[in-house]
Amino acid sequence: MNVDFRKVLMAAHQFPPVGGSGVQRSVKFVKYLPLFGWEPVVLTRDDKRMAIRDESLLKDLPENIEIIRTPAYDLTTMPWILSKVGKFIAWKILIPDGEILWMRNAIKACLRRIERGDIQALYTTSYPYSDHLLGLEVKKYYPELFWLADFRDEWTNNPYLIDKPHRISRMKKEREMEKDVLKTADILVTNTPIMKDNFVRLNPGIDLENRMYVIPNGFDREDFDELELNKKKNNKFTLTYTGALYGRRKPDLFLESVGNLVSKGQVSKDEILIRFIGSFKHDVLRKLVAQNRLDGAVQLVGYMDHDECLQNMIASDAMLLIEGGGPGSEAFYTGKIFEYIQTNNPILAVVPEKGAAAMLIKDTRTGLVCHWSDIKAIEKGFLRMYNCWKKGECIIEPNREEIAKYDRKALTQSLSELLNKALC
Repeated sequence: MNVDFRKVLMAAHQFPPVGGSGVQRSVKFVKYLPLFGWEPVVLTRDDKRMAIRDESLLKDLPENIEIIRTPAYDLTTMPWILSKVGKFIAWKILIPDGEILWMRNAIKACLRRIERGDIQALYTTSYPYSDHLLGLEVKKYYPELFWLADFRDEWTNNPYLIDKPHRISRMKKEREMEKDVLKTADILVTNTPIMKDNFVRLNPGIDLENRMYVIPNGFDREDFDELELNKKKNNKFTLTYTGALYGRRKPDLFLESVGNLVSKGQVSKDEILIRFIGSFKHDVLRKLVAQNRLDGAVQLVGYMDHDECLQNMIASDAMLLIEGGGPGSEAFYTGKIFEYIQTNNPILAVVPEKGAAAMLIKDTRTGLVCHWSDIKAIEKGFLRMYNCWKKGECIIEPNREEIAKYDRKALTQSLSELLNKALC
């Protein structure tokens, strides 16, 4: 890298070879920041004993990038029965998350690196929220250092925390931590306009309207360069879901809807293949499949590396997006939605109909939106896609101009423009 570049120290606990959707945002920023005059120096965890590993993501890293790795102390990957104990401590005891053990050690390495005098800005990203606590600590030692805090998801207003809140004393403590971050960071970034609105509304005493910006997730065109997008339809209508299933994000009503269509004879079970690729409880899904009499029509696949996953997505006839409802659910969309769009396959979106994901699907004209709890609407959406597949008809007319707004390169340029405020 050019030594004349401005340098940004990027604290990202979730970073390759760690796998999973949460890694994509930071690694793409790191990949493209040099195009806009910023050289990333990454502070992250070590590459030992991780829950999900994906070596394919390493190819996105710039040549000769400086990466500082410190011990992770990941309690969730402890062996055997100790794993349950470790997860309990990490998720229920340590505040705000188990990665606070990594942060307390990483701060020393972070300060040593800043002492060299060539870092112009600090970037932290959550989850984990401990990344932002690292930013708070750095500000105590270097109050003039420009700090950009990136919220991939909300913190105390996160839907999954709303559903299963911590004890009152802990929730109070985390709200205090969150407010300290919101007050102290020079610039804040979040993932969707609705998230920003929530942050502003819930923190009336903090000036966020003019300090918080929206940079959504997106897609990297280069990920698709060597993949064949013009393909023939499959022998079976192949609908693919990728990612994790947990909390509100579950396929119960979707599978019930498809089971109903099969029972009514409107869909032939022999002509459909529904694939789930990612992290989920296989035994729970198998029970749901049997309960809805869909044996033989559903394939359960574990986590696969990013490149292989993209190939499987492209080889499908349609994509399945699932997001449950409830307080706060309208605020976010998963990162995979943008890669879904790039496959050129229609998206069946079983999501809150007034949420950010639904708005994105409608604005880009890339799929059908079915309200997550409306079984009749889900049946109608699946049946329409199935019938169009049988007839060989195209069900979508993508808005390419709108889609282009979510190119990772363009989004990284937006980040670089915010980092440039460090030079003012």
